[in-house]
Amino acid sequence: MFTNSGMVQFKDVFTGKETRPYKRATSSQRCLRAGGKHNDLENVGYTARHHTFFEMLGNFSFGDYFKQEAIRNAWELLTQVYHLPAEKLWVTVYQEDDEAYEIWNKEVGVPVERIIRIGDNKGARYASDNFWQMADTGPCGPCSEIFYDHGPDVWGGPPGSPEEDGDRYIEIWNLVFMQFDRDAAGVMHPLPRPCVDTGMGLERVSAVLQHVHSNYQIDLFQNLIKAAARETGVADLENNSLKVIADHIRACSFMIVDGVIPGNEGRGYVLRRIIRRALRHGYQLGQVKPFFHKLVADLVMEMGEAYPELVQHQDRVTQVLKQEEERFQETLEKGMKILDAELESTAKGGALSGETAFTLYDTFGFPFDLTADICRERGYEVDEAGYEEAMNRQREMARASGKFKMAQALSYSGEQTRFEGYEHLQTNAKVLAVYVDGALVESATEGQDAVIVLDNTPFYAESGGQVGDTGILAGFGSNFSVHDTQKIQSSVFGHHGTVTLGTIKVGDLLDAHVDVERRQRTMRNHSVTHIMHKALRQVLGEHVQQRGSLVDPDKTRFDFAHDAPVTTEEISRVEDIVNAEILNNTDVTAQLMSYDDAVAGGAVALFGEKYDDEVRVLDIGFSRELCGGTHVHRTGDIGLFKIVSEGGVAAGIRRIEAITGSNALAWVRNLNKSVQQAAASLKANPAELVEKARQAQEHIRSLEKEVDQLKAKVASAASADLSSQAVDVNGIKVLAAVIKGADPKSLRGMIDQLKDKLKTAVVVLAAEADGKISVAAGVTADTTSKIKAGDLVSHVSTQIGGKGGGRPDMAMGGGTDLQALDAAIAGVRAWVESKV
Repeated sequence: MFTNSGMVQFKDVFTGKETRPYKRATSSQRCLRAGGKHNDLENVGYTARHHTFFEMLGNFSFGDYFKQEAIRNAWELLTQVYHLPAEKLWVTVYQEDDEAYEIWNKEVGVPVERIIRIGDNKGARYASDNFWQMADTGPCGPCSEIFYDHGPDVWGGPPGSPEEDGDRYIEIWNLVFMQFDRDAAGVMHPLPRPCVDTGMGLERVSAVLQHVHSNYQIDLFQNLIKAAARETGVADLENNSLKVIADHIRACSFMIVDGVIPGNEGRGYVLRRIIRRALRHGYQLGQVKPFFHKLVADLVMEMGEAYPELVQHQDRVTQVLKQEEERFQETLEKGMKILDAELESTAKGGALSGETAFTLYDTFGFPFDLTADICRERGYEVDEAGYEEAMNRQREMARASGKFKMAQALSYSGEQTRFEGYEHLQTNAKVLAVYVDGALVESATEGQDAVIVLDNTPFYAESGGQVGDTGILAGFGSNFSVHDTQKIQSSVFGHHGTVTLGTIKVGDLLDAHVDVERRQRTMRNHSVTHIMHKALRQVLGEHVQQRGSLVDPDKTRFDFAHDAPVTTEEISRVEDIVNAEILNNTDVTAQLMSYDDAVAGGAVALFGEKYDDEVRVLDIGFSRELCGGTHVHRTGDIGLFKIVSEGGVAAGIRRIEAITGSNALAWVRNLNKSVQQAAASLKANPAELVEKARQAQEHIRSLEKEVDQLKAKVASAASADLSSQAVDVNGIKVLAAVIKGADPKSLRGMIDQLKDKLKTAVVVLAAEADGKISVAAGVTADTTSKIKAGDLVSHVSTQIGGKGGGRPDMAMGGGTDLQALDAAIAGVRAWVESKV
């Protein structure tokens, strides 16, 4: 592994070719710093950023060295670079791996009493301690682990002993010797190129080097725990909730830096669950205000030097966490009250009902595992089966109420469809299968809806957000109108439509004609989606990732991860970038290559999509993505590009709709027409339209102020007249009347004036407009102890078919029953008498 020049040589696991060397790390201080600033590599993978020695050991071929050099170099790093006491290190080997045992004992010099053979303890078919495998078949091999002994003052026994779960002996290194290939019969064959997959617990080594026993006691975590204590007002730094919060701020921040946004699916849901678990622990500590996002600055201070991207995205990470925190904080307290009440009525050791767990998830956004955590901490179980049953009921209801229902699954076992739609829009094809009402039949006759399967087709089947093609299947004396094209299986295309002439039967030869204009319009929208995606990443940031799309002849609808509305300026910049690429009129090329080569070559793969080993790579303008859709030949074919709408569709998800070609041209013409008409109505040139509209708005506001002043004068005059109609009820002036032509605002103004004039009073006024009745009630402050305005307005509104409520001194209501209005108003006096 080492050369005389002090470089580390690598060979590719499969090809055996040497890869570029890295300089061997010689500074223990450098390794310690990295160890104190990184997470466990077994959990988060490797990084070449610091080029430290331990980062080079992951999954490469050792060639002739194999176990011997892997073991020697692991030992050298721990004892000579990190200076761990050799007498503190124990090792384990697979019980049948005599080779590793001899290397540890005879070559490295570990005493036999500190080498432990570990064997098959789990009882599964192939599962074994110290033997690693990916599945029942495939690459596998024995393991060898290195443990650190924290000393007799810490409880626990060596690996393999009854006390092995204690904290005295902690695993800090693992070597997996990938040397076998297990076949379906369980027989293991030697790999032609054996390799070693190794990992180190960086935080565990940091704990050892810093003379502490727990990962949470290392400098990185201690500072984050202190920050969590500061924001939650907790003095006890050993509180486990602080440890959870400190761990979770790190995980959440790095996920957001990597482009993940809190959501309800996939990685976004995982992030949301982690955030909400941290917030729940803050709530346990008594912190009910947003606090979690404030820890980002502390994390940057701790890890920003090692991870500059964390510094670069600090503001965005803080904003995303703050938004999620504020969103959840609104419901956390309510949800916890419901959960607390349910647990109080549940016998200790019992189970929370699945319905309650589902309600907490569906109404308050409590993930199931969050509810389970809380219940477990308090000694309760959760009825998971009941929760799943409630979840499934909701899914079924959602499916039933959806606008579109999935058609009956079609059973097909014949030849696959050969897609020729990249090169041709018309082909000759043979009918392989005909379906009517979901059943496989020999033929379909005129007027019947059917699904036709062909041996080859130019019709694109809906996939990757692009809608299916439409067109015509024409035979001798027969015609079939294709309304949609969908995949029955991955390589079997179903042409959905109606027989418009004659009969279509299995074995017929047909001419398949795609609707050319519709396909071309769809292709323009699809091609521009790729360019727009790249432009959005340039303008908004590399965190932008596609979350869904719909490409049809009329538009492209593109959903993407972003945590704020896209501003008008940003939209303009995206449009400028996209239209510049269109004007460049570059060739659009597509090529087939392996998935690994495509990604290595810079192609963007969409998260969550499943790709074959061979993929289609599309280069269009400055964009390179994996895509199986149909596209224009040159970027100039797209024509004009215009974004017509932008908005939010879910937390952290924005949606843009855009148009191209003739659709964009028609949109511009309609906009111009509207501008011309608006200018004409204001007697202005189009260039003067904005200023004229501003002047018109100011004039309207001025007139509205005059109207309000006139209404106030009318109300004042009316109040003077109305005050004389008040009657005395046990020392309280009671006035109830219907005012013609008044609006709710006027009613409130009149009531204030009447209360001031009548001193000790109860006033109810009603007015009707457009079939709706507004009711206002006012009670002077010295009377509210006996009569509440909210109760009074509710009493009146109920009688006229409505409802109302408000403060003790002022309330509003309404209704629609005009015939009952006079009686309701007349009954106010009697209601007041009953109260006083």
